[in-house]
Amino acid sequence: MSDIEILKRLFTDYSKKYLKKIILAFVFSLVLAGSTSSVAYLLDPAIKELFVKKNQTLVFIIPLLIILAFTAKGASLYLAKVIMIGVAEDVRKDIQNDLLNTIIKSDTQFMNDSHTGSFVANLTNDVNMITDLVSTAILNLFKDSLTLIGLLTVMFYQNWKLSLVAIIVIPFASFAAKSLGKRMGKVINQQMKEAALLTSYLLEIFKNHKLIKIFQREDDEKIKANKYLNNLKEYNKKINIVFVRSSPIMESFTGIIIAIIIFISAKLVSNNELEVSNFFSFLAAMMLAYQPVRSLATLNIAIKQGIVGARRVLSIVDNKNKIKNKDGAKELIFKSGNIEFKNVVFNYKEHEEKVLKSINLNIPAKKMTALVGHSGAGKSTILNLIPRFYNADQGDIAIDDQSIYNVTVHSLRKHISLVSQETTLFDDSIKNNISYANPNASLKEIEEAAKFAFADEFINKLPDKYDTIIGENGTRLSGGEKQRVSIARAIIKKSPIILLDEATSSLDADTESKIQKAISFLTKGKTTIVIAHRLSTILNSDKIFIINQGQVVNEGNHTDLLSSSEIYKNFYEKQVKKG
Repeated sequence: MSDIEILKRLFTDYSKKYLKKIILAFVFSLVLAGSTSSVAYLLDPAIKELFVKKNQTLVFIIPLLIILAFTAKGASLYLAKVIMIGVAEDVRKDIQNDLLNTIIKSDTQFMNDSHTGSFVANLTNDVNMITDLVSTAILNLFKDSLTLIGLLTVMFYQNWKLSLVAIIVIPFASFAAKSLGKRMGKVINQQMKEAALLTSYLLEIFKNHKLIKIFQREDDEKIKANKYLNNLKEYNKKINIVFVRSSPIMESFTGIIIAIIIFISAKLVSNNELEVSNFFSFLAAMMLAYQPVRSLATLNIAIKQGIVGARRVLSIVDNKNKIKNKDGAKELIFKSGNIEFKNVVFNYKEHEEKVLKSINLNIPAKKMTALVGHSGAGKSTILNLIPRFYNADQGDIAIDDQSIYNVTVHSLRKHISLVSQETTLFDDSIKNNISYANPNASLKEIEEAAKFAFADEFINKLPDKYDTIIGENGTRLSGGEKQRVSIARAIIKKSPIILLDEATSSLDADTESKIQKAISFLTKGKTTIVIAHRLSTILNSDKIFIINQGQVVNEGNHTDLLSSSEIYKNFYEKQVKKG
């Protein structure tokens, strides 16, 4: 989008709804302009009447009028700023809301391909620049333009010749600001990238703090952190330098113009073409006009900053999900739960080797099916395709002879529960983490699910039991405890299709034995697909598929595969016999 298109978009989507407030700020800006101009205008009668004519009648009136003018100026400026601050914060909330909604609803692949730090930077720094554009830039445009018009009116009223000389600074200032604005846009864009990298690094520090400690890499990380900070410092420095670059230009122009004005005024006064009172009133108006001229000259920079931020934010807000319902998609009619993969081909990124190569699977309903293979073989990818975290590039996946691409995503996922190796928990109570899969679940149902997952054993030992806050991603729980909470969450959803991706990987032998019983309860009479490196957890599976390099190379039960699959036999000999 062009800069103009972005500004139109910001107005249409975010500012237009607050137009009444913006108009009110405009009215107060008009009052501000009038009061500022009146201050300059009042100097002429003040000098004439009070100092030349020594009019005692006006000795109190004119100073009082000046006080009233300054009071009106201050009050109107305050009210205009308060209104625009309110508008800016409303806009901030609306943009952040759209940004968060987009992130929440985004496809898994989009999130995996994005930097967490970039999202944080978008939500904070970018949005700040947009709100500055709304609150500061728009207000300055109103008040400074109107004030400048008012003061120019006073100047032309006093002497049009001097006014023409004075306004020649404006084109020069505008040209300088335009040049600086272009430079500012490039620097800000790079600065935001560096800020995002720093945020990502900070999140990594939090996540990997124990790792840093145990391997004693504090000094290395300090060097890395310093590198990020130095890069950000340099771009921040460049931004500030570019921003202040206008000051010497404007100061020089102002000095030249004042010198010229004084020179010409002296000539006009000597020729009786200008009175001294007119000159001082004119000079006051010109000096007061200096601030709005300077502000307007640098307004382009603030607009550029806002546009840079808006371009980055809107690119996320406008992100189109690939995972969506087809036109005419119907609700999934669940019957038995048979799942079939038909010549499924998939790759995470284009121009890379295929992760899945013409996969054909027939997963029987209400049975346990296991996927076995080396890491990177494609097992987890198969699981991720069933709830449509990703779409297959070719082929089809059907549940009860219904293509998952012809039914609504909501109706599909409603029938599926997932327990993965990477346990995800929220910084909330254990109760709320379990009921996340079923918000309407009663406390009794939550406790029953925890019992079946053998989680109640440790939950009841906690100070606040089910109301215990577990910390960010469950930091107050052990790996096994987190996994049991995750399994309890799957139990409470009561889905007919269960996906288990290394669900017992974080458990010790004793706990694993208990969990296997819980899994037996969870999966009884349900279509279950399980991935496990420990073959002891899948020996009783009704069907086992051997996945190798994105292809199904064997299938059968445990007994069959021991004799027919060299890969399975090697897995078995290394794990079971050795144990």
